[in-house]
Amino acid sequence: MSSLFPVIAKKMFFSLLCLSVVLCRIYTADGNSMREAKIFPPSPEIERGSTLKLFCTLGKHLIPRGNASHIIWKLNHDLIPQEYYTIINESTSGVTIHNFTYESAHVRCFTKMLHLGDEQLQIHINVKSGFSPEKPKNISCIYYYDINITCSWISGRETHLNTTYTLVRKHYDDGIQQWINRDSCQSNNGSCAFFFPDIPYARYCFQVTAKNALSNSTTECVPMEMLEIEKLEAPDIISVEKIAGIKQLLNITWKNPMVAPERRLCCLIQYRKMHSNDSGNVTDCTNRTETIKSYNLMGLQDFTEYAIAIQCKGALAKFWSEWSEERIGRTEEKAPSRKVDLWRVIESSQSSGNRYVHLMWKLLEEFPSSESIHGYKIWYIPENNASPAGPTHNTTDKKFTLLLPGEAYVLSVIAYNSAGESPEATLRIPTIGEITSTHIDSVWTFTLRKKMIVTWEASSVNEYVIECSGFTPGLTSRAFESFICYNISVYPLFENKIGAPYSVQAYFQEKPPTVGPETKADNPGKNEAIIKWNEIDKIHKNGFIRNYTIFYKSEGGKELNKTVNRNVLQYKLSSLEANTQYTAYVNAANSAGGKNGNTVTFKTSKFNKEDLLYIFISLGLCMLFLLLLGIICTLKKQTLKRVCWPDVPNPAESIVVGSEDVFMCNSLLKQGQSEDGTVGSENISVLEPGMPHENQTELLLIKHENYESDHTDTCAKDVPNDHKKELCNKEHEVVKSFSPSLPYIVTEQDFRSQMLSAVKPNRKIYPVEKLEEDFSKPQFSPVQNSSSKDNENEDGECTDIKEAATFNPYLKNSVNTREFIVPENLPDRNKNESRTQSTAPFQKNTAGQSYVTLDMFGLTIAH
Repeated sequence: MSSLFPVIAKKMFFSLLCLSVVLCRIYTADGNSMREAKIFPPSPEIERGSTLKLFCTLGKHLIPRGNASHIIWKLNHDLIPQEYYTIINESTSGVTIHNFTYESAHVRCFTKMLHLGDEQLQIHINVKSGFSPEKPKNISCIYYYDINITCSWISGRETHLNTTYTLVRKHYDDGIQQWINRDSCQSNNGSCAFFFPDIPYARYCFQVTAKNALSNSTTECVPMEMLEIEKLEAPDIISVEKIAGIKQLLNITWKNPMVAPERRLCCLIQYRKMHSNDSGNVTDCTNRTETIKSYNLMGLQDFTEYAIAIQCKGALAKFWSEWSEERIGRTEEKAPSRKVDLWRVIESSQSSGNRYVHLMWKLLEEFPSSESIHGYKIWYIPENNASPAGPTHNTTDKKFTLLLPGEAYVLSVIAYNSAGESPEATLRIPTIGEITSTHIDSVWTFTLRKKMIVTWEASSVNEYVIECSGFTPGLTSRAFESFICYNISVYPLFENKIGAPYSVQAYFQEKPPTVGPETKADNPGKNEAIIKWNEIDKIHKNGFIRNYTIFYKSEGGKELNKTVNRNVLQYKLSSLEANTQYTAYVNAANSAGGKNGNTVTFKTSKFNKEDLLYIFISLGLCMLFLLLLGIICTLKKQTLKRVCWPDVPNPAESIVVGSEDVFMCNSLLKQGQSEDGTVGSENISVLEPGMPHENQTELLLIKHENYESDHTDTCAKDVPNDHKKELCNKEHEVVKSFSPSLPYIVTEQDFRSQMLSAVKPNRKIYPVEKLEEDFSKPQFSPVQNSSSKDNENEDGECTDIKEAATFNPYLKNSVNTREFIVPENLPDRNKNESRTQSTAPFQKNTAGQSYVTLDMFGLTIAH
């Protein structure tokens, strides 16, 4: 294995060597091919959007293998169409490219041989396009003392081509009265400099020329004075110190910048209070006669640190030097010169008679002011000197709290530092319950330029104290905050006494409430409901509530609203629909906007109190009426029973008419009734007096046959075929059996008299026993006159029966009674005949049945 390694390494070495030789030949051939062709112009720079023309010329050794017709052009990687080609001669081909807008592009010349079949690159160039340079503007120069002169200008638009700027400096020759070129400098941007030492003080003018491949542009020569364009180095501050015994002063010492001795020098001193933006400056101009300069800065605040910086320039120069480095110094301390501004807030008295007095103060604004306060002293004495003076308290804060009895006291506060004390500030604390007069008529506030303005009207007062306190806990900022409610009170001052205040509330800035009012619905009625809501907390109002708006709507209805004043916390909605569900909410609005509260749902009732009262009264009256009716019915039970429910026999138990017979006979007789329920005269068979029994039977049978023929078809319509015969036979039998037994035997004269006479007939009721006797006779016989005695007996009996029957009002309609209507003018003979004539006898009635009548068939005799 180890013997094969040298062989493999040798073969790899020869392979790499052969590959290197091939690559070198290819590179040489490509290089030769590139050198054999040329493009003219070689590196063109043209104006953006113009026409580009190029020419490609092949070398002589390529002519035998190809000519100009084999040349093709490409712009970047895109083939240019042949219509833009121009054959100049056998070896030269030209191309024209219109509206060339590329900032930079490659144009390549290829040859394509038919026998080779591929393209060969002969040469390529880079073409740029751009714009002509504009004339430079605003030439300015600065002379950095003993360093250089630097000039700058505005070049104008970008050319996108290689553009050079040449700055020419000319000096004025007084002898020939013209500008003479002194020297120049070039740059590719908007500035150029001439360096020291070739910078003598002279009068110069400066001129700039811009040039590129397209064109050039030259400015006018701008004259400048060297003393005006001079800029010095920044000065160096040596010290910033206070002077003992002199207040509000700092001594500043610095080193002036290098400048010619005869130059007048001005320096600007800037002082700034540390940790503040308050600053000031002062200018000191003197002849430069010394290198070190000193200056006393006065009018500063006591015991205050200041940052000092200085810059200088020549008296005629337009440019200041850069600022020096800042140096810090502190003024000497001074005793406070003005008393503090003192105020108090008194809490309500306690049960023990003491009260807490909260003192607060601030330093009066002054300039210069003394900020070097080491602390404050507080003490108090009784106003009437009845009690000894209280102890002296020391504090470094600007507030203090005292627990004082109910008497009147005079408080004193002074500020002090190492240099002394301020004047004493005093304040009177009134006794508990002391009544003070007020002289403030009105107070109002408004905001202006991020400040709150308080104005008031008063009389006979020269001094006032304005107290401002926020309702937000922990609010201690001196600046007003937005959306906070402030209590502003104006106190009148009378020497050392304080009058009663006039207080108002104010917002520095308002916004819509943070939360809406908490809403609830109370006592919904039939057509009304009361909406109640709570007042929003002050911390969430964010402004003065101006009004409340109640929005309410029914399910699927239109939303309605009512607006009330800010002091109203409930509202009664009226004209609501009964038994309907409503939703409601309340919107609280201030000057900046409104906020909706929670939504409540309520349902109106179906009845109101008045409706329920009417219902209860009606029910009570009904119950009272029923109670009275029950009492009456209980007391008159027997009488009502006899009148309303008489003891009427049941006709269903009669042997004469069975249930089936009643049905059939009723159906038979109803055909003879008129619409009003009476029987027409044509349906009544009148048996003449003296007519033989056979004739009477024949007449009845004829009537029955006519009826049967009329009603058999009617029965057949309602009854199946197999029952028609049976039903009609039953009708025939019933009618036949009853036809000869009809008890109405009326003479022709009597019948006619009943129909035509206006005289009301007498109604007579005959007992069953009598009827049975009459009907039990074997045959119908002519009417015979009976003895008068018998007639009188019979008349007496009938009279008794009639009188007894009149007590029952149902006898006419009862199926258990029979009513005979006999005219009063009927002769006695006819009456007897009517009582004696009879057909086949009736069967005897069941036990307990007193009367038998045929009114059940619907027969009625006209009156």
